[in-house]
Amino acid sequence: MDSLRILLLSASILLSTVLAGDIVHQDDLAPKKPGCENDFVLVKVQTWIDGNEEVEFVGVGARFGRRIVSKEKNANQTRLFFANPRDSCSPLKNKLSGDVVIVERGNCKFTAKANHAEAAGASALLIINNQKELYKMVCEPDETDLDIQIPVVMLPQDAGATLQLMLANSSKVSAQLYSPRRPAVDVAEVFLWLMAIGTILCASYWSAWSAREAAIEYDKLLKDAIDEIPDTNDGGSGVVEINTLSAIFFVVLASGFLVILYKLMSNWFLELLVVVFCIGGVEGLQTCLVALLSRWFRRAGDTYVKVPFLGPISYLTLAVSPFCIVFAVLWAVYRDRSIAWIGQDVLGIALIITVLQIVHVPNLKVGTVLLSCAFLYDIFWVFVSKKLFHESVMIVVARGDKSGEDGIPMLLKIPRMFDPWGGYSIIGFGDILLPGLLLAFALRYDWLANKTLRTGYFIWAMVAYGLGLLITYVALNLMDGHGQPALLYIVPFTLGTMLTLARKRNDIWILWTRGEPERACPHHVRLEQCSD
Repeated sequence: MDSLRILLLSASILLSTVLAGDIVHQDDLAPKKPGCENDFVLVKVQTWIDGNEEVEFVGVGARFGRRIVSKEKNANQTRLFFANPRDSCSPLKNKLSGDVVIVERGNCKFTAKANHAEAAGASALLIINNQKELYKMVCEPDETDLDIQIPVVMLPQDAGATLQLMLANSSKVSAQLYSPRRPAVDVAEVFLWLMAIGTILCASYWSAWSAREAAIEYDKLLKDAIDEIPDTNDGGSGVVEINTLSAIFFVVLASGFLVILYKLMSNWFLELLVVVFCIGGVEGLQTCLVALLSRWFRRAGDTYVKVPFLGPISYLTLAVSPFCIVFAVLWAVYRDRSIAWIGQDVLGIALIITVLQIVHVPNLKVGTVLLSCAFLYDIFWVFVSKKLFHESVMIVVARGDKSGEDGIPMLLKIPRMFDPWGGYSIIGFGDILLPGLLLAFALRYDWLANKTLRTGYFIWAMVAYGLGLLITYVALNLMDGHGQPALLYIVPFTLGTMLTLARKRNDIWILWTRGEPERACPHHVRLEQCSD
């Protein structure tokens, strides 16, 4: 795999470096005043027909009106009626006795509809939107009649059509309104945190083990006084070392890809990304399985056959490849199923581990440039892009808002286990891959320098990464689900820890420039060979 291919692959992974927040969140731009200061919340509207439980709708509560109960057991089951007139812009002809009334959006203010419904005796108001999406109902700046004592909920257009059909064909339709609260911390976030740390641990140990094996082989060649010592950093070693210029270019290229994704995001473009992800996932899964199985099937791993267009390939690779291809194809075909996240995570983790094994940061200087650029990249495309595009480009791409799908597949995700609203906790590949490059470098240095856990850098950088990711989740929950750039917290922790420790231990120069300890040169070997 050549360096250009690695850069393009890594750039595509970088496009998902944000944790997406909740779809409905508090809108600070809407005017707040006494009687109109509710938070926007999702509302479950469970329906019954003649006492039998039927379809459940999801709406959004208004900024005005009485707050909706959070527990299902405290919500009353109340009969449903359509308003007369349907728009509720004039006093209702219905005589309601604590019933829920349904009205259509349009022709007057939301608060006027609510006041007319309350005056007619309704216990709650359901407003049917004239579009498929939900709309946040706010108050006008000049409104004063805001003493509304019934809850007001907006439902999407298709929910209105279903309710109308139910009322036309049934003698009694009733509903129950409640807004269950999300748990402060979901177990899915804990597992996702462990998954990110575990991925970096596996990739770092594999990278360090390979580097140590290469160093041992290099020392043997020196002791045998071979005239031409092979360069362990060339393309033939299977490792690509990025430099300062390519680190900057990496982030610039990723920004360009992100804008392309934002502008072209659609169903067909998402399908193209799925194909690209499957190709990368197959290669990553194949690489990981071959490396793992070669310990037990060494002969099959060391025996090669020449394949047209592909060159020499081991028999073990040929045996593993069909399984990897079938696995990726099955995920792509059934990715809409509820358990498809497992396949996506397996392919994604294998891909990240493979990239971290192949792409190396040679020293702390390159790592600092790369993470600093990624830090600015994340902040710009999550926060600053709102001023240029009127929405957060990173969050729109991560969610797939413009495609109508679940977003791009370059994410690890786990379903929220105890969240009444369901959904997924997600983390972008870039939030694991980019810090992982620095952490893998730290462990390679520790092993080559024979550092212990306490005197080394990896364990402290690993702890810093875990804390940075943990603070990201805390910020996500404290900020009412607003999308947070994870690298905003991870980069200062990991990079700051590495730089502070290196400076305190007087290792800053060697880490900044060489990135590996100096080796003793045998007397019979030319000095320039040792220093290459």
